[in-house]
Amino acid sequence: MSDTTRTAPDYRDTVFLPKTDFPMRAGLPAREPEWLARWERLGIYDRLRAGAGDRKPFILHDGPPYANGHLHIGHALNKVLKDFITRSQQMMGRDARYVPGWDCHGLPIEWKIEEEYRSKGQDKDAVDTVEFRQECRRFAEGWIDIQREEFKRLGVTGKWDAPYLTMDYHAEAVIAAEFMKLLMNGSLYQGSKPVMWSPVEKTALAEAEVEYHDHTSHTIWVRFPVVGSDIKPLVRRSGDEQGALDRRGELQDASIVIWTTTPWTIPQNRAVAFNHQIPYGLYKVKAVAEGASAVPDETLVLANALAASVMQSAKVEEFDKLRDIAGHELLGLVLAHPLRGVEGAKGEWDYDVPMLPGDHVTDDAGTGFVHTAPSHGDDDYKLGLEHGLPMTYNVEPDGTYRPDLPIFGGEAIILPDGKDGPANVSVIKNLAWAGALLAKGKIKHSYPHSWRSKAPLIYRNTPQWFAAIDRDLNDGMDDYGKTIRARALTSIDKLVKWTPQTGRNRLFSMVENRPDWVLSRQRAWGVPLTVFVRKGARPDDPEFLLRDQRVNDRIIEAFEESGADIWYQDDFKARALDGVANPDDYEQVMDVLDVWFDSGSTHAFVIRDREDGAPDGIADLYLEGTDQHRGWFHSSLLQACATRGRAPYRGVLTHGFTLDEKGMKMSKSLGNTVAPADVIKDYGADILRLWVAQSDYTVDLRIGKEILKGTADSYRRLRNTLRFVLGNLDGFSDAERLAPEDMPELEQWVLHRLAQIDHILRKGYDAYDFQGVFQAVFQFATVDLSAFYFDIRKDALYCDAPDSRRRRAARTILDILFHRLVTWLAPILPFTMEDVWLSRFPSDEDSVHLHDFPATPADWLNEPLAGKWEGIRRARRVVTAALEIKRSDKVIGASLEAAPVVHIRDEQLLKALKSVDFADICITSDLSLTADPIPAEAFRLPDITGIGVVFESAEGEKCQRCWKILPDVGTHDHPGSCARCNEVLSQG
Repeated sequence: MSDTTRTAPDYRDTVFLPKTDFPMRAGLPAREPEWLARWERLGIYDRLRAGAGDRKPFILHDGPPYANGHLHIGHALNKVLKDFITRSQQMMGRDARYVPGWDCHGLPIEWKIEEEYRSKGQDKDAVDTVEFRQECRRFAEGWIDIQREEFKRLGVTGKWDAPYLTMDYHAEAVIAAEFMKLLMNGSLYQGSKPVMWSPVEKTALAEAEVEYHDHTSHTIWVRFPVVGSDIKPLVRRSGDEQGALDRRGELQDASIVIWTTTPWTIPQNRAVAFNHQIPYGLYKVKAVAEGASAVPDETLVLANALAASVMQSAKVEEFDKLRDIAGHELLGLVLAHPLRGVEGAKGEWDYDVPMLPGDHVTDDAGTGFVHTAPSHGDDDYKLGLEHGLPMTYNVEPDGTYRPDLPIFGGEAIILPDGKDGPANVSVIKNLAWAGALLAKGKIKHSYPHSWRSKAPLIYRNTPQWFAAIDRDLNDGMDDYGKTIRARALTSIDKLVKWTPQTGRNRLFSMVENRPDWVLSRQRAWGVPLTVFVRKGARPDDPEFLLRDQRVNDRIIEAFEESGADIWYQDDFKARALDGVANPDDYEQVMDVLDVWFDSGSTHAFVIRDREDGAPDGIADLYLEGTDQHRGWFHSSLLQACATRGRAPYRGVLTHGFTLDEKGMKMSKSLGNTVAPADVIKDYGADILRLWVAQSDYTVDLRIGKEILKGTADSYRRLRNTLRFVLGNLDGFSDAERLAPEDMPELEQWVLHRLAQIDHILRKGYDAYDFQGVFQAVFQFATVDLSAFYFDIRKDALYCDAPDSRRRRAARTILDILFHRLVTWLAPILPFTMEDVWLSRFPSDEDSVHLHDFPATPADWLNEPLAGKWEGIRRARRVVTAALEIKRSDKVIGASLEAAPVVHIRDEQLLKALKSVDFADICITSDLSLTADPIPAEAFRLPDITGIGVVFESAEGEKCQRCWKILPDVGTHDHPGSCARCNEVLSQG
């Protein structure tokens, strides 16, 4: 090194280093609330609506959460996904309206108030209905305020100052009006059938309110003695049929054996079902073990495939199969009820029990015969309906037998605390005393529970109100079918886009096979079933329901003015029926509507009725978890098909559930829950949002400390990229800007990549592929920019003259990058991108969220140039890998100490490399390109053929300003400088 270089002055102040106040550390937990307050002060959401002009509306209709507790991580996932969509659609040129809402009625809130009563020793039933409803309303109002702030803290934009609530007076009026459309179009009826019933909550439950947990149940094998047959004469009978009937006498002393996991339903038995397709046999017991209930020499009829397992359960040690039994022999057999003649039964069960064919019977488990209680099972009910079996009403709303039922009166099936009552054991004991019990046991199986009380459920026959989904409707809206089911299936197939597509199949199957909709609940907090029924009339009487639009209009008007509480005022019936019908002739129904009908009606009072709704009343998108195929998607579909003839949405998006890091379901008892508030406290909402963006929401998502650490690391890398852009744009003005055609190839290549990313991003946002969007932008920012473009252009940005073409081009590109990266990422990271935007454009009135994605010129795309630079980058990889080995071996400290010789076999690639400053691209002080054969000692990469690198050290002195090692350093006016730096210093 020369004396001149050694004594050179410090040139650090002459280098154009990045300058920005944008901090390395985000400080999101502390700073995010400031931006929230700023957005509220600016009225961002309302300003966007006011400035929408002729933009096409985009309506994401919010599925209402229940207003009854703090948010869990599933709520956060859901709302953040919705926010990604509304923000991105807005920034792509739509008028993206989002009205958040809450489900306020129903069991979840009523149950909380009842819990408060129980804790104080109060009886809910002793409280005035209106007073109780007002307590529910106050409870919901309190939680709405809490949840609203928690949702806003996630950075979710929307009409928070005017959300929709199902308990608003207008909402209650519309819900009642929508219900009364069923009254008028003929789909409403009252029926008596078994429904899923909660003895603890004393109400029917919708399918969406049911969850399945393991439960240990009693199992019993019960004898039904054959007592005769009821075969009507046939005009013609095949030989096999006649032979089977001739042998029927052999069954007179036999017993048909059934198996059930609900012993408490035996007192309600009305038939035994069999299947013609199952091979049966007549079996004789030969020997039994000690303590067996089976009896030697008794004969039993069983499915052949299950006989051995039944005998084992019955402790039968030896048995014979006497013969096979054809299905014809079973048809028309008459059995005795197993409790016939029991002491104290007062003849309650002395009726005959018919054998009936049923396709639902299988020989997969049990005995091949199914005990049939039409009041307590769906298949049982259908079979009973087909054959005219009588219904029973032995079980009270609280899950006890009716008081006057012999032997079992008042005994509970399910206790108030959700545990099994004595009914099962009592029935088993009485079957044993009657000699009907063949065997007993226990089984652990999946069993329905209430998702609120967590208590087991039963099927119970009750009078309920239903919407008939297969009845032709007289409403004139037949474009997509005449029935609710037909309209729903057509909507699923032809009118709705499903994301992911599997959602279509799931909902289609559910609707295709579902029964009529149970609309009524025996509760107090909800919208009442606003109908009047004629006293003394049967449900099938044409005069049973009062159908009069004048009455309907009075109800709607009263609800609009005073809310649904008015239904419970003593004089309301007289006011509603005044001049239309004699109030003394009618009873007022006091059941409330299934809460799913409430939320299913939201399309009417939100999308249809609000000024910020959709012109045609149809939402562009419904978005919820996969459980809502049986919940809100389902109920909204049925409700809209019943009242407007089609689905209320054009698109449905579903997301998975949240799990812990090990893939386990979150549970407070396991201590593996992740609360959104805790994540925000530790990391900030943007990190939580970034976790959503990096995840595949179409499946179940995992979250935990380690996952969040990885998310935070990705965030830091992205933040550093943006900080680099900001720092190197300090002082940039339009006067510096260069047109694309005046830029070097490297900058034109960046423009090409931007055009590609713009296309990917818009397509991804439209397809709701946020993982794909973020990965595309993140890879571009960290790989194409930070690790390649920025790495190369640092030298030009820091050391070139301010007016140099190369530096002006790089700064122009940074400005273009800024506007795209910041807006592209604003839907995902709204807080951070606001911070970045204001760091460059400080303003009391502006926000990144008031801007659209910039239009990206199509002519930025340049495929030939991209192909050329793909080869250049490939060659660069070989060079940088070769230099990294030298750095690891301490041969060099930095790549600028190298001047490698690069051997290129491909003529076109060599030409491409010679057309650019490949030494600059490889960040070396010098570099030689040659077509000479690759020496044996040259460095190669196994996946890149035809390129070899021979290391050579750079010759010359180190420039004290740019640190390149060049031969001319020390020969210029400014000591220790190279020619370029000397020129810049001279311009000084």
